[in-house]
Amino acid sequence: MTTTDRFFCADAARTRGDSLAGTAPRGTVWVLIEYRGAWPTNGYDGLDLDPVVKAHVWAAAHAVRARIFLIRRLVRPRPEGPGRWAVLHYERSGAYRQRWGTWNSDQDLVEIAEALRTPGHLDEPPVVLVCVHGQHDICCAVRGRPVARALSEHWPNLVWECTHVGGDRFAANVVVVPDGTYYGCLDPTSAVGVVEEHLAGRIHPDFLRGYTDLAPPQQVAVAALLARFGPAGRHAYTVTGTARDGDDWRVRVELHAPRPTAFDIEVHAHRTAPYRLTCRGPVPSPAVGYEVRSIHSA
Repeated sequence: MTTTDRFFCADAARTRGDSLAGTAPRGTVWVLIEYRGAWPTNGYDGLDLDPVVKAHVWAAAHAVRARIFLIRRLVRPRPEGPGRWAVLHYERSGAYRQRWGTWNSDQDLVEIAEALRTPGHLDEPPVVLVCVHGQHDICCAVRGRPVARALSEHWPNLVWECTHVGGDRFAANVVVVPDGTYYGCLDPTSAVGVVEEHLAGRIHPDFLRGYTDLAPPQQVAVAALLARFGPAGRHAYTVTGTARDGDDWRVRVELHAPRPTAFDIEVHAHRTAPYRLTCRGPVPSPAVGYEVRSIHSA
């Protein structure tokens, strides 16, 4: 099979016009482990670590529903010295906490389990993750690596390459943590603009997949308000109520500035036709899509 004949899930998703809104996976806790060797297809699960340490870290992460990403800096030659690890929390109050450490041996990673149980530090700068996990899906590497290079040129201390974040067909995917904001379908130019605006407190709907503390219909509702009223900060909108009737959702969202305003957004969920959603997935599968049917002041 030639390159021109090969199936690329990100190309197919763009051709179909797959919607981004409502596709961010749920999660408010992240574990990052700098790993400079080759990344296995299944990321952390495939690492050749001490089995006791590996299971201990996984159990601690699973207990708080934390996702584990392998990370690395986009520099050559690769840095020497100990690798870094981090535990990042997004709290319901909107506060962000981070705790960082280093590791030389597998045993050092046990500290991650303790960090998952104790609060980290406030007011740390955000982390910008770019999925480049080609072993998992080729589109993540083909589209992610140019984006990682472009962002690293602007924010070398914030940007890390990372393993699979979900939504391969939306590559290049960028995740800002610990505030849990997913962006997709980026290229080097759009990625720089998106991250620049995000860091300035202005989130646009164009490339937004969603906020990971919200359920998919809630993500869609917030994106709809951003599209209607313009960019806003990560906490400008708060979901205050959600009701479901079959495939229909009513989401109440409050805007805090310039004056308190509430909106009711009607969102309809539907199953798409079966498609190949990843490069490696040989069997077509349906996805869940969402349609905003109305927005009313509450």
